[in-house]
Amino acid sequence: MAKLKIDDLKKIKEKVQGTIAIRDGSHRAKITVHMGTCGIAAGARTILNAFMDEVNRRGVTDVILTTSGCAGLCSKEPMATVEVRGAAPVKYIELDEEKAKRIFADHVMDEKPVIEFALVQGSETTY
Repeated sequence: MAKLKIDDLKKIKEKVQGTIAIRDGSHRAKITVHMGTCGIAAGARTILNAFMDEVNRRGVTDVILTTSGCAGLCSKEPMATVEVRGAAPVKYIELDEEKAKRIFADHVMDEKPVIEFALVQGSETTY
């Protein structure tokens, strides 16, 4: 096995820090791409990849990118939910790569929801 260099160690550290943020809850934002069968058929993998590309391109370490099953609105897929700490979640519908990139830039990075792509802001509660 080749000797590790300082740059190799830095890359390992950055990768591990991302998993630590998930465990300790220190993330600033969370993006959930809904990937039920309907979402996948509508192109959710492309949306997930677009968000991953933005996270990697910008070197963001305080954003969690995750997936879930069907959100129950098959005709509005592909969908994603963005949750920024201290703000109500926003569910985005009928996404494509360009919309995902704009949502990442405006909502995730600048904390300004992209209203024209949103279905709803807030979440259901049960009492």
